[in-house]
This record gives sequence, structure tokens and C-alpha cells, in this order.
Amino acid sequence: MTSVPGDHGKKVTGSLVHDFQTVKQLMMKRRQFFLIMVFFLLLSHPAWAEAQQPVTAAPPLDDQTSGPVDANPVDPFDDELEDPFAKEDDVLQTVADPIAGFNRVMFTFNDKLYFWVLKPAAIGYRTVVPTPVRVSVKNFFFNLLMPIRLVNCLLQGKVKAAGGELGRFFINSTVGLAGFLDPAERYPELNPPPEDLGQTLGYYTVGNGIYIVWPLFGPSTLRDTMGSIGDWAMNPVSFMQLVNVDAGALTSGTTNAVAYGVQTVNDTTFRIGDYETLKNAAMDPYEAFRNAYIQNRISKIAQ
Repeated sequence: MTSVPGDHGKKVTGSLVHDFQTVKQLMMKRRQFFLIMVFFLLLSHPAWAEAQQPVTAAPPLDDQTSGPVDANPVDPFDDELEDPFAKEDDVLQTVADPIAGFNRVMFTFNDKLYFWVLKPAAIGYRTVVPTPVRVSVKNFFFNLLMPIRLVNCLLQGKVKAAGGELGRFFINSTVGLAGFLDPAERYPELNPPPEDLGQTLGYYTVGNGIYIVWPLFGPSTLRDTMGSIGDWAMNPVSFMQLVNVDAGALTSGTTNAVAYGVQTVNDTTFRIGDYETLKNAAMDPYEAFRNAYIQNRISKIAQ
């Protein structure tokens, strides 16, 4: 059976009409959705406008009005913000460092000297000399330098501390066999904090001056450098040289240099690893050691 061309045309026309009506219904639905969205936006406009008004604080209970509250957000990266949990004593105190270029060169020199000379010598010394002997050598030099601590205690008016220094020196020089033993260590009243001339100058509010790193001697300040010269003069061996006391080899410059070298190497054997730890933990070792030195000196003066 063959189809009639007229019937086929009617079917096509009917299909197009149906598709047009479907599209029209979809457009009507989208139009209604759009109108609903516009309506809700218009309703929310007053609340949005109100939120843009400046924020003011509510009046306090005593009916006294207060000023407007700062609505600016806090910048967490602002370096000038104060730490609400910081204490006044936690503020890092610094010292002028106008010769930082020279100091950094000296710091590098001392760093190489430590790793290439002092540390190997201290390790070898520690390997050969047993711990009890090294402790005895440390006690001997500490006892020998008692006049420095005694004079500075007196200069600061610390009479009780001066009495403790004298008592410790007497006991260790007799019972302790010339200071090689430290029997006075068990008595807290005979162990006051060690004092030096740099601390005495700081006690009388003499400023640090500038920060200096000396070759061989390490970090210091102008004030502590002058204090070290005074402490050197009060060293019994140096003092005998200054007043022209001839004690033979005991007062010779060679003996003084050897004694300083032995004391330095012996003391280093008890601190191997401390320098490396602080240096490796610091982003800038020079600044880290400078700040550590200054804070250590400040704490000692405050004792």
C-alpha cells in the first residue's frame, strides 16, 4: 500500500507545531524562574545596604556613648602589631653594630679556627686526658682567678657574695689541694654568680658601646673589652708582671700564653657540640651568636 503525499505533509506540520509548543512552555518556565530571582534580589537589597553602614559600638551601661568601632580588618602580616602575649622582659635587646663587615670577617676566622684547630685539639686532649683530671684542671684555673671575682663583687657592693668567694677560695686552696678539688661546691652560699669588670661597668649603667668580634677571643662589646683588660690586670700572674715581681718562669709571657691555651682547650672539651648546635639551627649564625652573647651578658648583669 502506497502513502499519500498529502498525508505525509500533514504529519510533518503537526510535528513542527508540537515542537514549537514544547519550546514555548520551556521559555515560560525559565521566564518565571528569572522573575522569581529578581524578586528575591530586590527583597534582599535593604539588608545588603544596611550591612554596608559603618559599625558602631553599643552604648555602655552608664549611658555614656562611645566612639565608632574600627571596622578595618587586622592585617596578620603587619610587623608593627604588638604580641598580646609578649612580656616586657621578653623584648630582645640589641647593641649597635656599625662595624658588622669587620665583625663578620672575624666571626668567619674564629669559626674556621674552631673547626680546624681548637675542636681537633680539644678532641685529642679529651681522648688522652681522663675526665677527673680535666675537671681538676678546670677547678684549678677557676680558683686561681678568684681575685677577679672578689674585686668585682666588692665594687658592686655585693658583700655577701665577696664573703662567699673568700670562703670558697680558702676551703678549695687548703682542703681542695691548691684548688684542684672543689669541696666548697656543696655549699650554695659559697658559690655566688661569677662577676667580672664588664658586669661591674654594666651594673653602674655604663653602655655597651658597639659590638665587636675579636680574633681568637670571640664576641664582645666596647664595654666588655675594656672590662677584659681590667680583668687581665687582676689575674695573679699578670698582676705580678705589672708590678715587676720576678717569679722566674711563673711570670714569663710564655707561661701566661701556655696557661691561657691549656685553659681554653680544657674548657672546650666540656662544650664540644654546643657551638655546632646553635650554628646549625640559625638562619644567620653571626646574628644568632651576637644576640645570644648580648642576652647572656644582660642576664648576668641582672643577677
